[in-house]
Amino acid sequence: MADRKNKGQDQGRREAAPRLLSGGNPQIAKGEGNRPVQAYIGAMPGWKQAVGEKVDAVIEDAIPGVRKAVKWNQPFYGDPDREGWFLSYRCYTNYVQLQFFNGTSLDPVPPKQSKHEGVRYLDIREDEGVDEGLLRSWVEQAASLPGEPM
Repeated sequence: MADRKNKGQDQGRREAAPRLLSGGNPQIAKGEGNRPVQAYIGAMPGWKQAVGEKVDAVIEDAIPGVRKAVKWNQPFYGDPDREGWFLSYRCYTNYVQLQFFNGTSLDPVPPKQSKHEGVRYLDIREDEGVDEGLLRSWVEQAASLPGEPM
């Protein structure tokens, strides 16, 4: 009887909604493939979820067969024919931040500097739309560059 009770409790824990870390970033177990990325997007709070859905759709459309993973509580995207990763993103309190690992090689260069050489950021805030054309261009450029191993 006790085994059955504990088993039910374990199932309940696995089905619980992901915990939100500081800034509202979902805590998602690391994993390869689309499933953990969709779990992350599904757990993004409020308006940020629509941003995650849009970014994921633009990437999938621009890079057929894109590799996906969740590492360090953020989605990563990689070219299917190359090692490494070209982009990740995460939730902060007031924005979703896209991280282009070779962002200084993109034209135009994404607007926000990083303390890490070569990295550039794009912060998307609630009252801002996503420029799909520019995002697609950056994704296509970034995917053609050597990926960052992680």
